Amino acid sequence: MASKRQKFAERRKACGYNQEEFAEAVGVDRTTVQRWENGKTDPQPCQRPKIQKALGINSNELDSLLSLDSPDPRPVPLAFTVASEQATGDELEALELIRRVSASDVGAETLSCLESAFDDLAMRYPVSAPHILLRSVRRHSTYIMHLMDARMTLAEQRRLFVVGGWLQLLGATLHIDLHQGRAATARLKAAATLARHVGNKEIEAWCYETEAWRVLTNGDYRHALEMSQAAQRLAPSGSSVSIQATAQEGRARARLGEAKETYSAVDQVRKMSAALVPRKGTEHHYQYDPAKSLAYTATTLAWVGDPAAETYAREVIAHLSPSEDIHKWPRRVASANIDLALTLLAGGRLDEACNAAQRAILSGRVVPSNHWRALEVVRAVEGKRLPEAVELREAYQDMKEQAQRES
Repeated sequence: MASKRQKFAERRKACGYNQEEFAEAVGVDRTTVQRWENGKTDPQPCQRPKIQKALGINSNELDSLLSLDSPDPRPVPLAFTVASEQATGDELEALELIRRVSASDVGAETLSCLESAFDDLAMRYPVSAPHILLRSVRRHSTYIMHLMDARMTLAEQRRLFVVGGWLQLLGATLHIDLHQGRAATARLKAAATLARHVGNKEIEAWCYETEAWRVLTNGDYRHALEMSQAAQRLAPSGSSVSIQATAQEGRARARLGEAKETYSAVDQVRKMSAALVPRKGTEHHYQYDPAKSLAYTATTLAWVGDPAAETYAREVIAHLSPSEDIHKWPRRVASANIDLALTLLAGGRLDEACNAAQRAILSGRVVPSNHWRALEVVRAVEGKRLPEAVELREAYQDMKEQAQRES
């Protein structure tokens, strides 16, 4: 019988493909993928680049995955081979425990692939349409559920639960962006359950912070304040979630009209973010960074009615805008333009305010959970009876209808 390529199959599964989906991705039949994984045939040279792209690997890594499996070369530990005596029940029980702890159908490589896939999705979050990114989250979450029925070591189970918790958390965030409250709540509960099971306070704190944002978008500012404070109590000291939850508290207090406490939170966020040592890429959704601090400050100050919001909003726009093409903006740039519009309206600079608001709305980068923020600007413009009000309202309605079609 031909040897199998278990590592190759594990990598394919970790990337979220079943055999049929992988075959389609690389342009072959499913039976061809089966023959590759069974060790009966090798991919043709012309097929290798597509395989590497689909699996996110280089040529050397593909060579390693295509090597045929061989018997486990590890010797039986001599300490447990006692041929001269008959094994007692206690000895057999201990040996069975060791076997079960060591036995695994998951493997470190699969877990590493899943962890890398989550980081990639979290870094794509700022610039990806939420309904498209959600498809990848669902695919990876389904695969993790499949792995939970497999044999694995205790250490591997913990890693699987942790990455599963992160994916559920990201899925919840995407549902919030799409204004899908019930789905978001379900995923937040799943993420919190996985986090508590392995004692991961970071993920659990993010669940509370994310819930704070969800209820804030629904206008429940007092509950948002409570959730952000709960997140801070759980969050590891100096962590990104600790900073984000503090920023969320500032935004909730701004909506409640608590100016003194709002400024205190803004100042605290500034100090904490300056001391943060980044562990992941700056575009990672769960890694606080200076640009994010600017964006949160702009929004918070705009809500509390501070003209200084203009400076922060313009700095975000200048720092993050990749080009004049508004459709290529990260979502934070669209949000900063809304903050800028609110501040300019309050200062009587009406033409500039309408221009900033229209650019934000037409960019296509305002997610449904932020439509209410754009609507605040539209209503303010209508309240001042500006001639731009009709055009701005039409753009807002088009944005809402497009979001409904996509969801």
